[in-house]
Amino acid sequence: MTNRRKFLQKLIAFSSLSLTGCGWRLANVRAATQSSKNDKLYLYTWTQYADKKLIQTFSTQTGLKVLVDTYDSNEVMLAKILAGGGGAYSVIYPSDYMVQKMVEKNLLIELNHDRLNGLDNLFPQFKNPSYDPNNRYSLPFNWGTTGLIYNSEVLPKAPVDWEYLWQNQEILNKRMTLLNDVREVMGAVLRMLGYSYNSKEEEELQKAYNKLKQLKPAIAAFDTDAWQNQMLAGDLVLAMCYSADAIRVIQENPKFKYVIPRSGSSLWTDTIVVPKSSPNTDGAYAWINFILQPEIAASISQNLNIATPNSVGFEQLPQKIKTNKNLFPETAILEKCERITPLGDFEEVYERYWTQLTSA
Repeated sequence: MTNRRKFLQKLIAFSSLSLTGCGWRLANVRAATQSSKNDKLYLYTWTQYADKKLIQTFSTQTGLKVLVDTYDSNEVMLAKILAGGGGAYSVIYPSDYMVQKMVEKNLLIELNHDRLNGLDNLFPQFKNPSYDPNNRYSLPFNWGTTGLIYNSEVLPKAPVDWEYLWQNQEILNKRMTLLNDVREVMGAVLRMLGYSYNSKEEEELQKAYNKLKQLKPAIAAFDTDAWQNQMLAGDLVLAMCYSADAIRVIQENPKFKYVIPRSGSSLWTDTIVVPKSSPNTDGAYAWINFILQPEIAASISQNLNIATPNSVGFEQLPQKIKTNKNLFPETAILEKCERITPLGDFEEVYERYWTQLTSA
């Protein structure tokens, strides 16, 4: 899922947190690196997850130098790995459906749960997810929804469903953006039409394409990240976005509101995996255990506006964050959402319609 979730500038000093209870002790990694040339850990992650404070604290704890490359979509990441350009990476952050693809392509190691500390801290729904039963290959990092953010001062009538874009096309003309993501955009329209986000019926997909073709002249851009500054500057009044991005923008100016369309949307999880080509598996396990600490999970959620899958970390959050419906939506809303799943060869049909739409 894309260049997602832009972090706040103000971050907690993670180094004050105690990690003495960690079963896979970070000190062990420090000792190992002192007698090894393997003192670097390369991460391949979303732009907004490359947090300097967090990295600095981990480096202080372990002696490992963390180096980060970033990507803005799962597809870009996968293409690089398949092309042989990911040999240096020991930790990657694919979204849920991409985990399935990477497993199918035999790209990931099966995690040794004996080397992980804190798995029991996860919420039940994250212990045996449909995209990776029993967390064999991945651990959840954060989760969220896809929806619409809008300027409530310019658009006093709140959007309640995707159809709002077509009903108000004249007002929104060149002042709205959709995600630069074929599965999200096509999926949202499919859902609006009463179909599944993961439809494999070309007739349904063509109907979604025709609806988007009608809307295309009014769309300012297919964009996943730049809309945020444009929204704050007043150039846009509505954008399709991910919940964590919306929350960040709302914190900067509360006139912006976020809504999950009533017909349903996507529910996503970003994960942490270790590729088979990892040159530093010990360091990768140390990184995962660092993230699994409840104190770290709570601090990341609170300061970076992401929904933690860590139940113990969740309980450490302030009440105002735990009750934030944008961050932790009600069950009734989540029940209408779907996870994006791999569609095999049928994804080529999605890509064909997407190319026609975006290149026209």
